[in-house]
Amino acid sequence: MSDYGHDLIFGSFVTPSAGTPDRTVAVAVLAEQVGLDLVTFQDHPYQPAFLDTWTLLSFVAARTSRVHLAANVTNLPLRPPAVLARSVASLDLLSGGRVGLGLGAGAFWDAIEAMGGRRLTPGQGVRALEEAIDAIRQLWDVETRGGVRVDGEFYRVVGAKRGPAPAHAVPIWLGAYKPRMLQLTGRRGDGWLPTLGYLQPGDLAKGNAIIDDAAQQAGRSTRDVRRLLNISGEFATIGRGPLNGPAEQWAEELAGLALDDGVSAFILGSDDPDDLRRFAGEVAPAVRELVAAERDRGAVADHTPAQPGAGPAPEPTPVAASPVAASPIQASRATAAGGGFAVVPTPDDGVRRSEQRVWDESTRPTGPTPDPERTYTPQEQATGAHLVQIHDGLRAELAQIHGLIEQVAAGEIDAGAARSHINTMTMRQNRWTLGVYCESYCRIVTTHHTIEDQSFFPRLRASDPRLGPVVDRLEQEHHVIHDVLEGVDRALVAYVGSPDGLAGLRAAVDLLTDALLSHLSYEERELVEPLARLGIA
Repeated sequence: MSDYGHDLIFGSFVTPSAGTPDRTVAVAVLAEQVGLDLVTFQDHPYQPAFLDTWTLLSFVAARTSRVHLAANVTNLPLRPPAVLARSVASLDLLSGGRVGLGLGAGAFWDAIEAMGGRRLTPGQGVRALEEAIDAIRQLWDVETRGGVRVDGEFYRVVGAKRGPAPAHAVPIWLGAYKPRMLQLTGRRGDGWLPTLGYLQPGDLAKGNAIIDDAAQQAGRSTRDVRRLLNISGEFATIGRGPLNGPAEQWAEELAGLALDDGVSAFILGSDDPDDLRRFAGEVAPAVRELVAAERDRGAVADHTPAQPGAGPAPEPTPVAASPVAASPIQASRATAAGGGFAVVPTPDDGVRRSEQRVWDESTRPTGPTPDPERTYTPQEQATGAHLVQIHDGLRAELAQIHGLIEQVAAGEIDAGAARSHINTMTMRQNRWTLGVYCESYCRIVTTHHTIEDQSFFPRLRASDPRLGPVVDRLEQEHHVIHDVLEGVDRALVAYVGSPDGLAGLRAAVDLLTDALLSHLSYEERELVEPLARLGIA
């Protein structure tokens, strides 16, 4: 048993195809919309069929608001570490702390050499990678005085100024398979990121042992190193082999990898939107439930060596901008468990900031009363849980808008900068006439995945006509919210021309707050149970 007790992360490994760039970006955006935690892209700068990974990461960061992003893994021989450090820190600052750094020692040396890179032996690659990690972390460490100095065999940095510091403690995950790379992962890495298809039975346990031993010899806790895993497979109605079968089989196998081999991040290699939806909506909640149940039974042991007479070692406290600590990706509060209906809609607290009302809440229709005797599987409840998760993201964005307005009022940023930030938010980009899921659907449609008929509201109407009045009302409110958002934008424009416009700006944001929070609570109240009952995923 090698469960290191980390929170579970579920991500996607998207092909950075240059032939269909719109589709590549749409799949990445969809990963966020369905509730995945992480989007990654392979990095092969010598491959003309691929988009440049760091350009793509920057573009996707601007099109998303919550999901974390990383190269899987960065081709170090063609990415000078000092420049790479500043690229990572810059994107982390621009994205609000959503970047991880996957690093590899290099492969495909003929292609690397053809692009101007230096061919290295396996041993040289490991030494070069360690020098690069030293340079990267020094550049991020703005608290230490003096310039960056790395006088290495492969990389030299002679007095470069430190900074910028990233927005959060960017984790460095190493793609490692051989003993020397695994030892380096234990000494210096924040995560181990292999691909399951390249491993033989028992390799995870052997790799963990090497990493753990190296970490302890370096004075680190074995829990300092997250275990990530690239996976691939096929969803089918019956089991045909490992990760080839129904979602329930996937969940059991991944839970086993989490509990027995310490894997806490599963990254699915697939560009199929349906695969991503099933992975996020059915597999991820079931794995979390299985692992949580086992951990509740006391299956997780502390892997930090205890000193004689000492109690269990405390969990390390993350330090902002630390060059070593990895940043956890928090799971949503919305979870799906089996049995009675367990997804809790967010209640409307009744607080209203504005005297203006954009609709009469007393006229909202209600759907059918749920059957109190019915039970629900985790898979049935997953869609409702993800609806709450997406709404939580919108609520978080609303808090950001309030923060932006206060920064404008304090003179810390100008109104133009606030408009620019708001216009990149999910709530601003959503096509509200089709609901909170429409962003992912609209983009997939533009990339030749025709799913207009699969949007939630038409399916709800068709599956249970009693929900028709509720769906009609929700669509009407989406139009109203769009108009309210336009009002915020107009108020920002007015504030640019008149310093006295701050009161109007705050009034517009207060009205948005009232409308959005009320609407989200109403939508959750009416839809989370029908989504489970009707099997809409």
